[in-house]
Amino acid sequence: MTHFPYLIIGGGMTADAAVRGIRELDADRAIGLLGDEADPPYSRPPLSKGLWKGKPVESVWRDTPGRGVDLLLGRRAVSLDPRTRTVVDDRGARYTFDKLLLATGGTPRRFPFGGDETIYFRTLADFRRLHALAAAGKTFAVIGGGFIGSEVAAALAMRGSKVTLLFPEDGIGAGLFPADLARFLVGYYREMGVEVLPGRQVTGIGASGDRHVVETRNGPPITADVIVAGIGIVPNTELATMAGLAVDDGIVVDASLRSSHPEIFAAGDVARFEAPSLGRLRVEHEDNAVTMGRAAGRAMAGDPTPYAHLPYFYSDLFELGYEAVGLLDPRGEVVADWQEPFRKGVVHYLSDGRVRGVLLWNTWGRIEAARNLIAEPGPFGAADLIGRLSA
Repeated sequence: MTHFPYLIIGGGMTADAAVRGIRELDADRAIGLLGDEADPPYSRPPLSKGLWKGKPVESVWRDTPGRGVDLLLGRRAVSLDPRTRTVVDDRGARYTFDKLLLATGGTPRRFPFGGDETIYFRTLADFRRLHALAAAGKTFAVIGGGFIGSEVAAALAMRGSKVTLLFPEDGIGAGLFPADLARFLVGYYREMGVEVLPGRQVTGIGASGDRHVVETRNGPPITADVIVAGIGIVPNTELATMAGLAVDDGIVVDASLRSSHPEIFAAGDVARFEAPSLGRLRVEHEDNAVTMGRAAGRAMAGDPTPYAHLPYFYSDLFELGYEAVGLLDPRGEVVADWQEPFRKGVVHYLSDGRVRGVLLWNTWGRIEAARNLIAEPGPFGAADLIGRLSA
């Protein structure tokens, strides 16, 4: 049995940021990091962005080993006992702790059919596999028009691969973007060489010789050498549930990022926290992973500062790019402020007269201003918002 004053379960960006946060206040006491991937912590966004534009794979490493941490990689925590403060991994090794951080992230959603032939894109191992297949001149069917699906389809197409992108909604990013922008992206992706098939509900994945076939409810089958799926993630809350911690679409944490057990913290994709002005959220993006991870590490080391950060996220879609803050729900009231329709502008998402989210479309350097706008009580109408952030 090994004892750690600080034990972190998870090997991603949140875990690395927590190590940094601990070391800002405690330079000496031992930290253990238990991660199920064989790779040490790395930056995840380049897997669907920069690495496809020629950045070296080595650029993703976060130098966690150089920060005085015991890396226990390729191991999965299978049990957590808060009473004895004990964790057991899948090799039977036991660890005790003074403070524990659950930075367990999420697992890609999977279809109830198909098998290992489908790449549910999330990890560095997935990137290596997909990149090698692209270099071999394979054809691709990418399932999902959301954050990951749209990025992967663009990345493959920019490398010259033949790509078919299919999804059940009417437009790309339909869960985030107004309907007219989502439809514009369908045409834009087609201009960039991607075969886009909106309105396609996948009903099965099978084989035809050495190729793969995607069956859909709304059209003929799609055949490709490689199937990639990006249909969201499920937060990894199994350990928390086993330990009797409060779970509600993620591990519920307080302002200090403590779970319902005072010595167990949670951060990153798996944590449901109180966001400024917006209430409880669970956020699956880099800014939250890094900022919350550092805050959790500092809290474990004794920093009483509450976590009061409203995270942002971003994406690159061929030559278009955006940053966004808050809740982007196109089903509610939307005020668009286009300087150039669908090419440059700001989209505001409102509820009961308050701005709840802001999409900065090819508009840069306005994140803090967007946060300040979300914090204001309003009420706002279109006349109050046009020109406010786009100027």
